[in-house]
Amino acid sequence: MTATLVFDFDGTVAVGNGAVLAYARAAARRLGADYLALVERTIAAFDEGAEPRFRDGYDVVGTLAAESGLDPIGVQEAYLASRAALGAPDATVDMAPGLPELLEQLPASTRVVLATNAPALGVEALLERWGVREHFDELRYDSGKPAGLDPIVREALARGPVLSIGDIVENDLAPAAALGADTALVGATAAGSAAEVTMRAATLAELSPQILAWARRADAQTPVLPGTGHPLER
Repeated sequence: MTATLVFDFDGTVAVGNGAVLAYARAAARRLGADYLALVERTIAAFDEGAEPRFRDGYDVVGTLAAESGLDPIGVQEAYLASRAALGAPDATVDMAPGLPELLEQLPASTRVVLATNAPALGVEALLERWGVREHFDELRYDSGKPAGLDPIVREALARGPVLSIGDIVENDLAPAAALGADTALVGATAAGSAAEVTMRAATLAELSPQILAWARRADAQTPVLPGTGHPLER
């Protein structure tokens, strides 16, 4: 039996609005300054928990762009432009505080998977720059969540218990919970969401003690190959 943590990327592993605002600026090249100002106000309100109709900052940008008249192709082009610039000075994102410490303290038997709807553009380079790439056993891009989370979680559940960690209930947690996995909600919606989750906190640093406790409980139930200390796979 092997326990698995399934991390979302944007808003979970990577935090901050730099890339989101790069997306907004790309859309604003067609929609103008008033649109950009609206996005900035709305994101600030979302971060304070005052805009419950949005899932995250990317949803703010895309939804308001569509409502402002930008066609789906234009919205997608703006999004891809921001992903291509991920981590650059005009699209900065930060590693979630506490992430390295959490990953370093996990039991050796714990598998760590990144499952994101984002394309691969820039993601692995950021993980390398932050010094945490080695802790991820698998990177899954263009996952197509929420539906696309289903096969990832099913595969992990065949090995042992699963904890899915993310900032969007509908995408990152609900599909996992429906399959019997545990869930951890982090970010701006954690305090106000009525969703039933296993654990929640505003930041990953706050959530880390609960994640570690979950992983250590799972590790205590994991058989090992005699004389090796390595987990025994199903």
